[in-house]
Amino acid sequence: MDSKQGAGMPHSRILAIGFLLACAGAATTAQGNSEVTGGLDTRFTDNARKASSGETSDMETRAYIRAGYRTDPGRCNADFTGTLGYSLWHDNSFDDEAFGEMDFTGDCELANRFYWDVSNNLREVNQDATQSNTPDNRTRKNVFSTGPRYLLRVNDTNWLNLSARYENVEFSEPEESDSERYIGSVAWNHIVSQTLTAGVSTSYSRTEYDTDAEVDVKSARLTFSNVWATTRLSGAIGVSEIETRFGSTTQSSDGLIGELDLTRTITPSLDWYLRGARELTDRTSSFDIRFGEFEFNLRDSISVETTTLSTGINQRYSDRSSLTVDVYASQADYLESPEREDKSGLNARYSRPLTELASGYAGIGYDYTKFQSDQADDRTLRLEAGTEYQATRDFNLVAKVGHERKVSDVPTREYDENWVLVGVEYRFR
Repeated sequence: MDSKQGAGMPHSRILAIGFLLACAGAATTAQGNSEVTGGLDTRFTDNARKASSGETSDMETRAYIRAGYRTDPGRCNADFTGTLGYSLWHDNSFDDEAFGEMDFTGDCELANRFYWDVSNNLREVNQDATQSNTPDNRTRKNVFSTGPRYLLRVNDTNWLNLSARYENVEFSEPEESDSERYIGSVAWNHIVSQTLTAGVSTSYSRTEYDTDAEVDVKSARLTFSNVWATTRLSGAIGVSEIETRFGSTTQSSDGLIGELDLTRTITPSLDWYLRGARELTDRTSSFDIRFGEFEFNLRDSISVETTTLSTGINQRYSDRSSLTVDVYASQADYLESPEREDKSGLNARYSRPLTELASGYAGIGYDYTKFQSDQADDRTLRLEAGTEYQATRDFNLVAKVGHERKVSDVPTREYDENWVLVGVEYRFR
């Protein structure tokens, strides 16, 4: 087993974790718009490495702190959620290591309608989509973005949005390629009515990999946004061209691109959404963070044609129970290789109060993935149930059980896993 303990942590990763801790500390002193929770849990699994044969059991203990913070509206605004913790494997199935996840967005109005934007997203992502989701197949992906934005008022119904942005993407594993991205965009928006806005936008980005590869993307879009009493609809449609250069090799591709975001309140207790996107991009972009049901295969080519579509409902009942159902489909066509991945699936979760102090839930997930390179299909089923007991106002006890099974045309990818988790959480005030 290769050790990850000695690997150097990228500079932006250190900044991200330090910033997370700083925000967690600040959140403890802010009033009304912050929350900090500490937790400790232990999970027993009968197949820690998700192996097809020779299964080994192990216990993983995690200590973590979770924080959320949002400023009141003002000249400077910030919205932060994040988790930072440490994971310990008792029988050394994997190396003990820190883990983290965060989302931060912020902006300041430096002058009249002149803003400076900052964002940082940290996620654990799989490196090889054909392999199981284990610590040995994961890397931390950090996307830091910053730059100016200016809103120019032409008249009462026409606005120009001018923006420039620098983006840095780093992975914790040294074999993954980091990148720097420079983005410029111009957008014109026209207020058609009190509820309808339409416009056109153009953008250009250059991505420079630490392997000396470069990716240029040019895009033009028609945009729209409309709001009704119970429905919000926004989207875009346009064209894009992507050009990849590596050494003496140059490859280009073009095609239609677009986005759609529709949310509707069907009844006071039932919400429905529909989201979709199609982009020409590269595998260090933030597409997989913006659309969580999509993931890049970091082992494949640089430029990717991505398509994703998802829909779902959130139903709330009078007894305080709730049901969420999400269905998705995505496709990743890697332009410098014959690889294409098609993925679809669903996730459903039902939760309800059991007593005045206890609640329970049950969930099911199913993923179907087809890999064009080896013509293999993978099917993964996940079952989970749990309960939470509020021992005091701020102290909760948690217990969960789960089962996961993967069936594949490649026998070495198959596995069965059963697990049990118990833990405690405390909310700081």
